[in-house]
Amino acid sequence: MSAPDHIRIVSRDSPMALAQVERVRGELAALYPHVTTEVVPVKTTGDRWMGDLAAVEGKGAFTKEVDAALLDGTADLAVHCVKDVPADRPLPAGTTFAAFLRRDDIRDALVHPDEVPLADLPAGSRIGTSSVRRIAQLAASHPHLECVPIRGNANRRLDKLAAGEADALLLAVSGLERIGRTDAITEILSVETMCPPIGAGILALQCREGDTGLIEIVSALGHPATHREATAERMFLHVLQGHCNSPIAGYASTEADGGLSMYAKVFTPDGKRVLRAHEWAGPLDPATLGTSVAVALLRQGARDLIDGIPH
Repeated sequence: MSAPDHIRIVSRDSPMALAQVERVRGELAALYPHVTTEVVPVKTTGDRWMGDLAAVEGKGAFTKEVDAALLDGTADLAVHCVKDVPADRPLPAGTTFAAFLRRDDIRDALVHPDEVPLADLPAGSRIGTSSVRRIAQLAASHPHLECVPIRGNANRRLDKLAAGEADALLLAVSGLERIGRTDAITEILSVETMCPPIGAGILALQCREGDTGLIEIVSALGHPATHREATAERMFLHVLQGHCNSPIAGYASTEADGGLSMYAKVFTPDGKRVLRAHEWAGPLDPATLGTSVAVALLRQGARDLIDGIPH
């Protein structure tokens, strides 16, 4: 198939998602000035639903409508946050990831109106988050704080904070960077304090498998180290078979010498039990590394822990 001269890009219609599309459009324009692009925004089930995601297909609620636009020919290219793409099942038949863009910051940030850092928050402070990963880690490290459910895109959450629905928020640094709101950050938390979600900070570009000309163009945007990290992390999650109520965290990182390592944790929702694994790839390929880390956690009892969480 010949390379296209016009690409229709589908994405969620939130401000952050559209900012991510603009990054892709900019990178495409820099490499292929003759190729034009247009945005096909869609509202997903996950964006409409403000309740428990387990009631609406979990993470798949953020990708179903985007996938549908790709499969029915409404769009040619989809932009996803890897952390929102389910890894416990394959991509929709007939589609593939053509590229993973260079990874952004994987850390979480605390947002507090009076710039009070996490360590100084008084007992009973309400932390706005609906992430089971964040809730479990805060329960383990800061049990005197109270987590209150808060959903919606980052702008909406910031509005809810201003309205007094929470005393502070936990948000992804990369997300705040993408919407131009790093000014709201009180404190960037280390990965030791708040281990990130699988796929944090990575944007993936998804195409139909038969669009070889488009895949060739899009693959030029890919970042090799990020590709290896994403491969390890998604294989880890696939082998672990976690669900949307499973507090799972972890990340693969590329060492200075080019080697790959991966660190991961599985928690009980109350944070009272934490399983940990950390391995280096050595001669292993990224997928084998992800498998090895998952197996290390399964040997510690991760299967029973995950299966014991209602979902």
